Amino acid sequence: MNRRYVTADVFTDEKFKGNPVAVVLDANGLSTNQMQAIAAEFAYSETTFVLPPRDAAHTAWVRIFTPSREIPFAGHPNIGTAFVLAARAESSQTPLPDQLVFEEAAGLVPVTQLKEEGRLVGAELIAPEPLARLSQVPQDRVAACLSLDPADILVNAHAPQVASVGLPFLVVELASRDALRRCTPNLVAYKGLLPIDGAVSIYAYTRDVGPAVTGADCDLQARMFTPRMTEDPATGSATAAAAALLAQVRGQSELVLRVGQGVDMGRPSVLIASVDTYNGKPRVRIGGKCVSVMEGSFRLDAES
Repeated sequence: MNRRYVTADVFTDEKFKGNPVAVVLDANGLSTNQMQAIAAEFAYSETTFVLPPRDAAHTAWVRIFTPSREIPFAGHPNIGTAFVLAARAESSQTPLPDQLVFEEAAGLVPVTQLKEEGRLVGAELIAPEPLARLSQVPQDRVAACLSLDPADILVNAHAPQVASVGLPFLVVELASRDALRRCTPNLVAYKGLLPIDGAVSIYAYTRDVGPAVTGADCDLQARMFTPRMTEDPATGSATAAAAALLAQVRGQSELVLRVGQGVDMGRPSVLIASVDTYNGKPRVRIGGKCVSVMEGSFRLDAES
């Protein structure tokens, strides 16, 4: 069977910046093992597989794979998938509703199309879960993971902590932009600390943003390192968790953050995270721009 795919760069409006995602449009019949193999072949931080929804009221069932495992939720894959589906529907003169709803392991994920002067430019999602604050980690152990000095780790707002709004990350605040720039993941320290409460990656941020190197003023600069010792150019689920954590520790019911990421690896990205109250409950949103990059197909029959 011929299976189509599209790639998009997410949290940017320039090709070859931001975070790439591969969206496999014809995933019906593929096994979990086949999806995992395809994700490893693309070797992006995530690849998504679009399947018919189990409930006709929803847009699609979306499965998300890193090169090594399936994950229940992620930010940039959802935003990129929504952008790809909306753009293809628009070009075929059958536009989708402004809000798409994806079925995922973490729950239902609403994703709203972002438009400028009627033109599709990106998407914004609502995190599927409220903030969960889990284990805290000593400064020295996190510092070792990032090849930093314990003094580079700030704890006045919050200790290094596992936080999640659908996918857990170890969230840590750094004292300076220089410390963020010096981060280098250490495999031995990672293996000694992670996973913890389901978190396998570290999201480090600083309020010391420096000049607007991404072309837009940012409130935070961030980096995210995976257990494969790779860096993610833009991490929506981690940024959403960090925003929810900051809103809670600051005692703010509303918060909007413009976050720069990917700068130190040459793929600058801008993510917009917001926390507010909807129907009396905290709501976390993450959004940004997208651009289509490549499309093609591959032949793979379903496993018998």
